[in-house]
Amino acid sequence: MAMRTKKNELSVCYPNAAGIDVGGGSHFVAVPPDRSDLSVREFGCFTEDLYAMASWLAECGVTDVALESTGVYWIPVFEVLESCGLRVLLVNARSVKNVSGRKSDVLDCQWLQQLMSFGLLSAAFRPPADVCALRAISRQRDTLLQEQGRCIQRMQKALTQMNVQLANVITDITGQTGLAIIRAIVAGERDPAVLAKHRNYRIRASEETIAKSLQGTWKEEHLFCLGQSLALFDTYRTMVAEVDAQLKTMIAPLRLHAAAPLQGKPKRRGKNAPDFDVREALQQWAGVDLTRIGGIDVGTALKVLVELGPDLSRFKTAKHFASWLGLCPGTRISGGKRLSGASKRIPNRVARALKLAAQGLSRSQCGLGAYYRRMAARMGAGKAITATAHKLARLVYAMLTQGTEYVEQSQAQYEERFVDRTFKYLQQKAKAMGYILVAEAAV
Repeated sequence: MAMRTKKNELSVCYPNAAGIDVGGGSHFVAVPPDRSDLSVREFGCFTEDLYAMASWLAECGVTDVALESTGVYWIPVFEVLESCGLRVLLVNARSVKNVSGRKSDVLDCQWLQQLMSFGLLSAAFRPPADVCALRAISRQRDTLLQEQGRCIQRMQKALTQMNVQLANVITDITGQTGLAIIRAIVAGERDPAVLAKHRNYRIRASEETIAKSLQGTWKEEHLFCLGQSLALFDTYRTMVAEVDAQLKTMIAPLRLHAAAPLQGKPKRRGKNAPDFDVREALQQWAGVDLTRIGGIDVGTALKVLVELGPDLSRFKTAKHFASWLGLCPGTRISGGKRLSGASKRIPNRVARALKLAAQGLSRSQCGLGAYYRRMAARMGAGKAITATAHKLARLVYAMLTQGTEYVEQSQAQYEERFVDRTFKYLQQKAKAMGYILVAEAAV
């Protein structure tokens, strides 16, 4: 007798859904065909047009809107529609690929509307508005630091072209000694012995060595480039200080948790760290001190919180969070055979910051440092960085969701736990083969 099979038919989950194809000059909007005589309309990109779009969607009875994350063009559309009371889903462009055939803006918005109505789209993560504002300022700070770094490279290039080998005797030409010497050169000083007098007592190289490195050709074209690069460097440093002041002002209203005594030895501030007490400000904002985790300094903690915010409830588990960051092993399996275990290449700023933090654990004597070295010995430095960043992401998720402080584990404690786990595993293997494994100390 033939058995009847139940067909898995798609059901409409969001009957009041609309789809928007976002563009640079205009936006195409599709609503359900029964809501309007013209189910697809084109709207301009001006603010007046966006509010007209929101009014038309309200007239059509639309409550849910899906739009693609196209560059930065989607941001005004998202903010205007959300302010008008619509539920807006920002979806990844890779998950809404059009069906094969002729591609057009009209087909794209209709395809988005169909996928949204059947509940086949999931919203991308977007933090609250106050965190988005902080994120914009923080990213501006990163841009200024990158431009400042290019100015340093141009200053070093100008010095090298004049055969002024200052970079070979001091570690950082933008430190106290290096900047003092460069400013004196731009001001007109050419005597190496006089320039070497700017040496700080912490510099290992002697004044004689520094004086030897400052015997250059002093060509006018290179001196001109050096002076302009120095002026740009000072300009960017002033702008970074203004951004730091803006960050401090914007974080102040978010410090809702009571001030608690910060435990543990404060970590060394990075050279590019903001010029205020970031650790205390972030602890009062998030309720926990992320810098207690090995490898995470104030810069990394600031990057995590301004990109995500302290509320990670949008991610169901730590596995979902690590997968969103692109730090999970890949699961490419075909025919029962694992093809690849490489993690996804996702351009995520938080993941990049965690990887840099993991890389800094290579010589740390904490438990996380021991974990990194064990992973590096087993599968190489690249995969060890990703694995350690994955562990850091899980620790960050646990602290922000549970509100518990991190208790640092020493290298000796980590090694002891690793030996215990290995011994228990070997005991189980020996028992399965009919043997009994006994520790030598217990005999």
